[in-house]
This record gives sequence, structure tokens and C-alpha cells, in this order.
Amino acid sequence: MGTGRRLYTETVLENPRSPRVRAVAKLTKRAARQETGLYLLEGPQAAREALVWRPDTLVELYATPTAWEKHQDIQAAASDAGVEVEYASEAVIAAMADTVTPQGIVAVARQVPTSVRDVFADAPQLIVICEEVRDPGNLGTIIRAADAVGADAVVLTGRTVDPFNPKVVRATTGSLFHLPVAVGADLAETVERARAAGLRTVAADVGGEDFLAHRGTLAGPTAWVFGNEARGLDDDALALVDLSLRLPIYGRAESLNLATAASVCLYESAFAQRVRG
Repeated sequence: MGTGRRLYTETVLENPRSPRVRAVAKLTKRAARQETGLYLLEGPQAAREALVWRPDTLVELYATPTAWEKHQDIQAAASDAGVEVEYASEAVIAAMADTVTPQGIVAVARQVPTSVRDVFADAPQLIVICEEVRDPGNLGTIIRAADAVGADAVVLTGRTVDPFNPKVVRATTGSLFHLPVAVGADLAETVERARAAGLRTVAADVGGEDFLAHRGTLAGPTAWVFGNEARGLDDDALALVDLSLRLPIYGRAESLNLATAASVCLYESAFAQRVRG
């Protein structure tokens, strides 16, 4: 199985105040992530997905002996990828982690964002654009939904939260490793690139046109634009897109959570495109 390399260090990292542990813990802060180009992965799910899909990005992998013994599939994935784990005490894992109750496995990976140019290079059919999405849970869920519907990529513009924020990474449940994510893009430039690539740009907006009246238009290549949780998209942003649509509310709910609304919109596009195909 795998490369035949030893999968663990013989010693156990035990000092939660050591410089090495502190360096990992600092990755919970955006400044440290920007300075190093690294980010934090927590828990067996994140480690498993990274080992299977992007092992080339892994820099360090830590686990308690108990957690490592428990997750035989992660051992196998590490062996196949030639990645060695370093044993650490529960106190060290807790010091590194962002969560209150870490699950015994922590990793450090290199950030590998995609360029906006590459996103539109190969005739994409479904793109997600997030403009000033600020809640980490929302962004992570939108990335997860984009992955689920088979979107080609996610583009983050404006002051959208850092996709390598630990809360975002956890909310993606591994989807961050499954599709390209571009960061730091300009909305106007992204919309123009989408249009040049043959995509129709559609904004989700409470002041938009009736969704049901335009469902047929979603069968073509589409770039969905989702805005801020509280304010949505401003007038300048709405002026850039080809069409704005609002989801109907049939019950008494005041509105839909951004991630929920985005998931509905993306699935509508995925359904329409597959029926067309």
C-alpha cells in the first residue's frame, strides 16, 4: 500500500507554547495567512479531502495517536500521497485549532487560488460570483452548493470574506478542494469576462424580476452574482448584470438566508442545463 514510507514520527509534539505550534495557531488570523500564503485545516474530513484531492498543497499534518489510529482511511490516503504525519498531544492540537473541540487532526496547506482569467478560459457553463459576502458560514455553504451542482468555479470579488478563513474552510466540508476558487477579483471585470465567455450574468436580488418568468433562460451558460447578506447588491453592481431575479416567498418568512437562496438558484440552473443537455 502506498509509498512504503513511515507514516508517522516517533516522537510526540507536546509543548503547546512552542514556536512551531504558535506559528500554526496564528493561521487563524488573516494577517498570518496573507504573510505566509498558508492556511489551517481542522478535523478528519478536511484532512481526508486534502489528501485525496490536493495532497500537493499539504505542508504539515498533525494528529494525536488516538485520532490517527481511528482513521484508517486517512492513513491510507497519506500513504498513497507520501505525506507523513507528526504525532501531537491533545493539548497541542487544541492550541493549534480554531474550534473549541478539535477532532484530533490538524493540517497546514498552501493557498492555491485560481486566476479569474483561468476561470473563463474553457467555456464554463455555470459560475458563481460572490460580491461582499461577509459571513464565513454563508460563503462556505455557497462553495459547497456550487460544488454540489457541478459549477465550474467560484469567484470572490469586493470585500468578500477570505475563503481560507478556518470557518469558511470547515463550512465547505471539503468542497474547497473540488473546484477552482478565484479571490480578490473586481466585479466589473469579472462580469465582462463572463459576458465575453458567452455567459449571461444573473443577480439574485429582492428587487429583481419574477424568478418563475425567467426559468427558461437559465438553461444557457450562466454566471450567478450573489451580494452582501444585509444589503444585497448595490445599484452600481446591479447595473452591470444582464438580469436580476428574486425568489418568491410563498409562506410567511421575511426572507431567505443568503446561502439558502444561492443554493436554490444554483440548483435551478443545474436542473435547467441538464434538461437542455
